[in-house]
Amino acid sequence: MLAASGTCVHHPLIMIGIYIIVAIVCAIVTEGWRTTRKKANGMALPPGPRLLPFVGNVLDIDLDRPWLTYVKWGKQYGDIVYARLFSQHFIIINSEKIARAIVDKRSAIYSDRPVVPTNEYFGLSFNTGFMPYGDTFRIHRKLYHQVLRIEASNSYQDLYLRKAHELVVNLLDAPKDMEQHLTTFAASLILAVTYGYETKPRDDPFVTSAQRVIEIANQVLSPERAAMQMFFPFLIWLPSFVPGGEYKKRAPECRRLIKDIMDTPFKYVKKQLAENVARPSMVSDFLSQGDTSQVRAHEQLMKEVAVTAYSAGSETTSSTIHSFILAMLLYPDVQTRARAAIDAVCGRNKIPTFQDKKSLPYIEAICREILRWEPIVPLGVPHKTLRDDIYDGFFIPKGSVVILNAWAMGHDEEIYPNPSHFDPDRHFTADGTLKDEPAYTHFSFGFGRRICPGRFFAENSIWASVVSILSTIEITKAQDKDGKDIDVKPQFITGLSIHPEHFPCSIRSVSSAREEQVRTMWKADTTGQ
Repeated sequence: MLAASGTCVHHPLIMIGIYIIVAIVCAIVTEGWRTTRKKANGMALPPGPRLLPFVGNVLDIDLDRPWLTYVKWGKQYGDIVYARLFSQHFIIINSEKIARAIVDKRSAIYSDRPVVPTNEYFGLSFNTGFMPYGDTFRIHRKLYHQVLRIEASNSYQDLYLRKAHELVVNLLDAPKDMEQHLTTFAASLILAVTYGYETKPRDDPFVTSAQRVIEIANQVLSPERAAMQMFFPFLIWLPSFVPGGEYKKRAPECRRLIKDIMDTPFKYVKKQLAENVARPSMVSDFLSQGDTSQVRAHEQLMKEVAVTAYSAGSETTSSTIHSFILAMLLYPDVQTRARAAIDAVCGRNKIPTFQDKKSLPYIEAICREILRWEPIVPLGVPHKTLRDDIYDGFFIPKGSVVILNAWAMGHDEEIYPNPSHFDPDRHFTADGTLKDEPAYTHFSFGFGRRICPGRFFAENSIWASVVSILSTIEITKAQDKDGKDIDVKPQFITGLSIHPEHFPCSIRSVSSAREEQVRTMWKADTTGQ
């Protein structure tokens, strides 16, 4: 009886194990044949590293910093490289010129996204950035356009400056909490535009929940993990205690948090509208439409768009300003020159505004250099080809995952000599004129129909925070207990996006007049809310 009972209990696990072994053996045989092929459909694939049977190039990649592996391959094989992770074709593009020629000009082919079981399992498939190309994606983009197009984004100038002033005050009052202040700054900007919601200075429940979702997504959504999920879709059903399934333990929490951050702020806006006190925002404008049938039909899509805007915008904005502060610490000469430029235009007491933007080209150059120096999403979000294509005589198969290596583009030594050096001057022409390359066209915002819909908003928020910090604050090396400067070596936490590891620094006011103005204006804004 006990033996029979034990057989019954373990029979499903035995069968699952047999299915997995059979699937792997079949895959090894099939892939071993496929990886010996040098051509596809009789045409040459792009050059790339040697393929091993079954695994392809999986063992060749630095999983912590895959963009560096792809840069190395680019130097060996050219700016367009072919690799394979298990059975999945990968096309890696290390050149902005090629990315624009392919993804911008052939967007009908290159606008899809890989379907990754992990996204659905973690409740993240609603995210516009991960969504396959189609009707739902187009509705999402239309909703973004209404509130984030260039004209609308430019209308939020007072908001950008108000939040930037709040950031300056927080940095001066509690410099050791810099990372928290940056998160609050970015979150409060996006939440104000999407929901008309004013965040709490600390421990805002919505921000806390959303940041946890972002943290989980960063850990589980790398292109390399996605390739494994695409080739072994059955892995999603492995118990979390089985090796390779540990990451699944966070999925229930992620799904619960996503439901909360979709529903709670939406209910907040509805309540504000019912009480006739709602501020203008993406969601309030949507809910105030006269056509109630359209509102009901698209309400879930609006929730998805709003959460995507927050999750994408807050993480990238806070990380970008974090990198900026690190750059100012490492390159004090840039900081000094920028402050002198602001003083020359605004005087030593006036706080700069957007009316001064055209007169401050060096500040614009700094903003562009931040985007180039350490791209926050080094590999972007992978594209996928909708059909076969040919570029420069190379065959690109349908269903290929296309990786656009923004890190390689920003560190192309032929375009950016000494690329690891932070140098805003590289964005000026020989006669000292700022190059005609607005920040919102920067390769870090993506390409083609998948270009970031919030790029105009991001450009303005970065400029407002950079100019406000530089005009009021000096960032210098922290000192140890013996009064000696603490040297900082830049280190970055990696994932789908990256941001600097914590570093010590000293923050002090450089203009009591500007500091007083910032505090006065911030208090007035807070009181008037």
